[in-house]
Amino acid sequence: MSIENKVVVITGASSGIGRATAIMLAKQGAKLVLGARREAPLKELVNEISAYSSDVTYVLTDVRNRKDMQCLVNLACSRFGRLDVLIANAGIGPISPIDELRVEDWEAMIDINLKGYLYGIAAALPIFRKQETGHFVSIISTSGLRVVAGQAVYAGTKNAVRTINEALRIEAGANLRVTGVSPGFVKTQFTDSMTDPVMKEKVKAAMDIMGISPDAIARAIIFAIDQPDDVDVGDIVVRPTAQA
Repeated sequence: MSIENKVVVITGASSGIGRATAIMLAKQGAKLVLGARREAPLKELVNEISAYSSDVTYVLTDVRNRKDMQCLVNLACSRFGRLDVLIANAGIGPISPIDELRVEDWEAMIDINLKGYLYGIAAALPIFRKQETGHFVSIISTSGLRVVAGQAVYAGTKNAVRTINEALRIEAGANLRVTGVSPGFVKTQFTDSMTDPVMKEKVKAAMDIMGISPDAIARAIIFAIDQPDDVDVGDIVVRPTAQA
């Protein structure tokens, strides 16, 4: 049931939930391969972790690029000889009313939130099958559990991941594990991708009032990973107590 020595790949690792999870896992002895698009914060994180763990590396990763995802997974295998967990954390949320027709934002959410998640499965699943063990952990959202105006496409991508995750769990068989973690309001850089100024300020305000620490989500992720090999934690929802 130990985290120690497990080889874990994390996408979107440079900030927020990904960063918090990387730090917690490293402190428990996991071997980490971190991917993100921004090199400066990613390198800073690796340097921070390197102060107490030598088992960490990174590669610039754009989850929209299938080759990047394959390189990220391959790095885990070449550096550490295996892959135990893939945490699909990368995601964006430029939410807006459908009437605004922000088609570029829709496409970006589909490419990152959905296709990026699928590219991760395509890269890791053959390795997990060969090893006869492995764990997919996907960071989804409470969006889609409760559909609200302005979040149609974002919630759509997250519900697509939720549906595929469940089908993957059913198909995975007895040796693989599949977990979905759905955060509510978390104090992250989530609003950075938003192009609708009204929505951006609205979400920022809610985040300031009720947002919880990324550490809360990291603890949930670690709880799922830390279970015995024959225990599959399917879905975890973690939200602020103040969130409706």
